[in-house]
Amino acid sequence: MTGLWYALVAILFVVYAVLDGFDFGAGTLQLFVARTDRERREVLAAIGPVWNGNEVWLIAGGATLFFAFPQVYAAGFSGFYLPLMLVLWLLALRGISIELRSHLQDALWRQFWDAVLCGSSAAMSLVLGAALGNVLRGVPLDSSGTFMAPWFTNFRVRGQAGVLDWYTILLGIFAVVALGVHGGLFLAWRNEGAVRERAQRAAHVLWPMMTALGLVAIGATEIVRPEIYRQLLARPWAWLLMLLAFLGLIGARWLRDLPAFLASSAFLAGTLAATAAGMFPVLLPSTLNPAFAITAAGAAAGEHSQRVALGWWGIGIPLALAYTTYIYRSLRGKAVASEH
Repeated sequence: MTGLWYALVAILFVVYAVLDGFDFGAGTLQLFVARTDRERREVLAAIGPVWNGNEVWLIAGGATLFFAFPQVYAAGFSGFYLPLMLVLWLLALRGISIELRSHLQDALWRQFWDAVLCGSSAAMSLVLGAALGNVLRGVPLDSSGTFMAPWFTNFRVRGQAGVLDWYTILLGIFAVVALGVHGGLFLAWRNEGAVRERAQRAAHVLWPMMTALGLVAIGATEIVRPEIYRQLLARPWAWLLMLLAFLGLIGARWLRDLPAFLASSAFLAGTLAATAAGMFPVLLPSTLNPAFAITAAGAAAGEHSQRVALGWWGIGIPLALAYTTYIYRSLRGKAVASEH
């Protein structure tokens, strides 16, 4: 059952990255693909009805991690206390900028909140990539199973590593570009006219950068955590995830509208799922000593707790999935800007 919970946690965070990822990408590109007030309202019409619902999957992933692997939840949330506060502020700023932007019909007011949306969205993309880098690289876990990561130390990936180093910053930049492509393809699908054309063009400009940065990130991961690829290649079923990522990468460049967005979603989902498959059974590596790493078996809750939690999970998650499906089906068609 421990393996099942590992997969469920990974799936929930993958779903969050795909759904909220296009929000971040669209917000990052807003100032570049929308040049008039009406065009910016068209962008907000595309993401406005769904951005807060997408964040439900982050809460679901965190809650599942809490009751399935409480040890890693405790270690991660205490060790990353300051970065998590930054995440909360950035999420709050994104929501405030979307909700308050149209409260006043004043150009300066709206330009300010547009800039806040762009900056907070780009920063969140960077933070998500750096967070993935920390999980892959590891954190300075000691023999007690705890750590306190400063923002940065010597920018190296071994020993008392900080939140930011050359590897985590690299993955953060890759995430900004990849989610920019994802958000651009979403806007190209959901919008019409000039916004659609500029969003499509932005996605095509960013695609080669994403591909190049992805290859660099693969090479860097081989240096930082080579066992991920060894374990991935030793599990033939995981090759399908790598194939999904590759086909999604190609489709994101050559397809249009909804198929292109779905291809981008497949690229992100396949990449993240393959990464999780390569890490299993490790949840949080240690940069001090591999023996201090937190594994799924070592961090799992008791068998009875897992069974009880699975029953509640089987009720709550399908309801969230049904609600998400209903919302997206209700918003079919092109986004239409509000009157103000």
